[in-house]
Amino acid sequence: MILLALAAALQAETLTVATYNVENYGSANRMTEAGYRKDYPKPEVEKQALRAVIRGLDADVLVLQEVGGQAYLDELRRDLENEGMDYPQASLLEGNDPDRHVAVLSRRPFKAVMPHTALEFSYFGGKELVKRGLLEVTFATATGDLTLFGLHLKSRFTDRPDDPLSAVRRAGEATAIRDAVLARFPDPTDARFLILGDCNDGKTGKAVQRLLRRGKTEVAKLLPAADARGETWTHAYRKEETYSRVDHILVSPGLSASVRGGVAHIYGAAEAMGASDHRPVVVTLEL
Repeated sequence: MILLALAAALQAETLTVATYNVENYGSANRMTEAGYRKDYPKPEVEKQALRAVIRGLDADVLVLQEVGGQAYLDELRRDLENEGMDYPQASLLEGNDPDRHVAVLSRRPFKAVMPHTALEFSYFGGKELVKRGLLEVTFATATGDLTLFGLHLKSRFTDRPDDPLSAVRRAGEATAIRDAVLARFPDPTDARFLILGDCNDGKTGKAVQRLLRRGKTEVAKLLPAADARGETWTHAYRKEETYSRVDHILVSPGLSASVRGGVAHIYGAAEAMGASDHRPVVVTLEL
């Protein structure tokens, strides 16, 4: 009976993981009801909506982009805890972008945390660093270790006329990240990892394609995702009223069989539009 109970417990183990760009959760130049303000904090009404989204997600592990710094991550954790959503584990990646950071909140203890802040790539004859780095976090599960690679690739803004929309730079960042993943897991068919975050690129863009393959090696599979209405966008460009999917979850071939239903989901509740210009993407793993 004990063995049967243990087997049932192992079969029932699940892990829900989400990625969410929280749109400048820190001081930033922004339009407010009082006009344009520099170094202005995220408005409280947006923070409240953001916490409502996170409560609705109810994820075990949450990978965040655009966190202003450690003080802002601590504030978010504290406010969530006051509302009954406790994330006792947290890690912030101090990358080369001083204003926008990748972070992880988790209910599960970390087994290991590895910040990658020195990833280089070739760029117009020189070398550049992946601006926001790569945050690698490993968890122990009953069926073996699980690793998450949290990222936030370069935005589409550029000051180089020879790199419109920063597509070349973003592809270079993705290449460096992919190679770091393969250095950690040379055989993705026998590995259990997720690559997730804001890629600032669609699924056919070079950045996402670099994350999926290196030559004949399949590094990861891109999970399809939609909200309850069947809509697939994750980013709203409010000025132009355009919508696109730039937030992705990729799964290693060795982990793909554990993805519930074989798909991810986009959180489409109404409060998401008041919290950020992005909508979260979430996946449930049956381990």
